[in-house]
Amino acid sequence: MVAAFPDVPSRLVRSPDGTRIAVFTTGAADGPPLVLVHGTTGDHRTWRVVGPALARRHALHAIDRRGRGDSGDGAAYAIERELEDVAAVTEALAAESGVPVDVVGHSLGGRIALGATLLTRSIRRVVAYESAPTRKAAGESAGESAGDDLLARLRADLAAGDLEALLARFMTEVTGMTEADLARFRADPVWPLRVAAAPTIVRELEAADGAPAVSMNALARVAVPVLQLVGSASPPAFRDGAAALDARLPRGRLITIEGARHGAHHSHPAAFIAAVERFLAS
Repeated sequence: MVAAFPDVPSRLVRSPDGTRIAVFTTGAADGPPLVLVHGTTGDHRTWRVVGPALARRHALHAIDRRGRGDSGDGAAYAIERELEDVAAVTEALAAESGVPVDVVGHSLGGRIALGATLLTRSIRRVVAYESAPTRKAAGESAGESAGDDLLARLRADLAAGDLEALLARFMTEVTGMTEADLARFRADPVWPLRVAAAPTIVRELEAADGAPAVSMNALARVAVPVLQLVGSASPPAFRDGAAALDARLPRGRLITIEGARHGAHHSHPAAFIAAVERFLAS
């Protein structure tokens, strides 16, 4: 039985701006290194369902992205700093292991991982789950202004200090989570940690939407092999964005996980793990 992620960081990697990024390591010490990059509202614990299976053959390194968990935060947030964080972690691990690193990212974490490949040669392959640029998944059929209206509501929740409302709105209106799924998330022991990280939601949406470093044009330059995963039950914008990026990636693949929404690594772990392992071994 593979051990869970440790309670304290296995290492702290210093990013170029001086921010320390926490890395939690488990798994096969002599296996190929695999870095996990969580999405908005999460931390390294978001991988706890799929982590044990992935750790059987990989040296698994799950990070806390800046501004949450055991990682630090910079003076001013910018998505470019997050790309530098992942590049710094992969370079440290590649230098230690002597081989380039694979990266799996969820949502914005996947987009950050893709962008990081443009900063470093330490990344071998990337798996990105519903990570392609899109104007906002929610309200797509309501027109172009739906994303701005939603962001305004999220800002209002943040200004009011209602972090639970902010988190719930993000999960249902942005990621397409059902009320039943939201109820299960509320019952999860890590829910309070998600609430504590909720202030990062607005800044990430503001920074990622239209940022040149993670735009469709920038990510189309990613040269490493990329597997994009999407859920068949996710909002159409996630699937459309992935298809648009796949058409431009020189070494891209796109796989749909049937029945999954935005959190397939929780709801459909077997299909998620199988797709990841096949791609990394191919």
